[in-house]
Amino acid sequence: MSRKVLITGGAGFIGSNYVNYISALDSQVIVNFDKLTYASDLKNIEITNSDNYYFVQGDICDLAALEDVFSKYEIDTVVHFAAESHVDNSISNPGAFIDTNIVGTFNLLQTAYKYWMSAPNIFKKGYETARFLHVSTDEVYGTLGETGLFTEQTSYAPNSPYSASKASSDMLVRSYFHTYGFPVVTTNCSNNYGPRQHNEKLIPTIIRKAVSEENIPIYGDGKNIRDWLYVLDHCKGIYLVLKNGKLGETYNIGGKNERENIYIAKTICKILDRIRPLKDQKSYLDLITFVSDRPGHDFRYAIDASKIENELGWKAEENFESGIEKTISWYLEKFQ
Repeated sequence: MSRKVLITGGAGFIGSNYVNYISALDSQVIVNFDKLTYASDLKNIEITNSDNYYFVQGDICDLAALEDVFSKYEIDTVVHFAAESHVDNSISNPGAFIDTNIVGTFNLLQTAYKYWMSAPNIFKKGYETARFLHVSTDEVYGTLGETGLFTEQTSYAPNSPYSASKASSDMLVRSYFHTYGFPVVTTNCSNNYGPRQHNEKLIPTIIRKAVSEENIPIYGDGKNIRDWLYVLDHCKGIYLVLKNGKLGETYNIGGKNERENIYIAKTICKILDRIRPLKDQKSYLDLITFVSDRPGHDFRYAIDASKIENELGWKAEENFESGIEKTISWYLEKFQ
């Protein structure tokens, strides 16, 4: 029996990459449910002519819309990407993050629970193998000093309205497993990069500003460290967790690619100097500008991905240097 998969936020950055990835793997029905906010783009999807692919414009805060899509498409699998995710926006407009990330996740859980189960620990006929995968972030763990890694046992300590809202959604997902026996798995990932990311994020911003010959803004002293994960590696990890992950468990997905923000900017500039040189022998490096740090800017994130590596056989295929070359090529085509 082929699965009927609801992908929330499937026109966004990671969601669209996941839709494109799984469409070539199995014969499942794919229902892409997306609000089409500023951060979504249907042009990200490369399978619109597929007989097994459907797009539904909708908001996870709209309970009636969710109930309708579950009923119409007989959904038995959920991969939940839909979220407000830009930290700067969560500082200026936290309300949208509370609505989408907390209330929206609750609506999705409750709709799936009512559709798949008749009572706690009792599945309706045909939904015994239903699955709900919740995509979260390493930011729920707070910040690290110069050493150490986030593991699945790390205590939650969110420091922004964004990460607090994602931590809240993680707790809701956990509660449905322990209270109702609801079939959930959760993934917490490090910083994603790659094709189809919205222009406001760090790496697309650096590329966009560089090719426009504008100042490239870097927060503070540029020493903040992130663990970078190529988006296709992330999609492969999610697929493995959905297929083989143990119910109720969390799996951290990280690229083992810790880099300072200033290193990211300099690396992109040096690649652009090589493949798209400026006139007059100038360097893109001259465009790097330091700006005031953002409030509550976490110093360092880094993930220990040994659980998913050892239990499910996942491994990141791209290192940062190989992945950024592919990413720059994609954006140069987009921005030309």
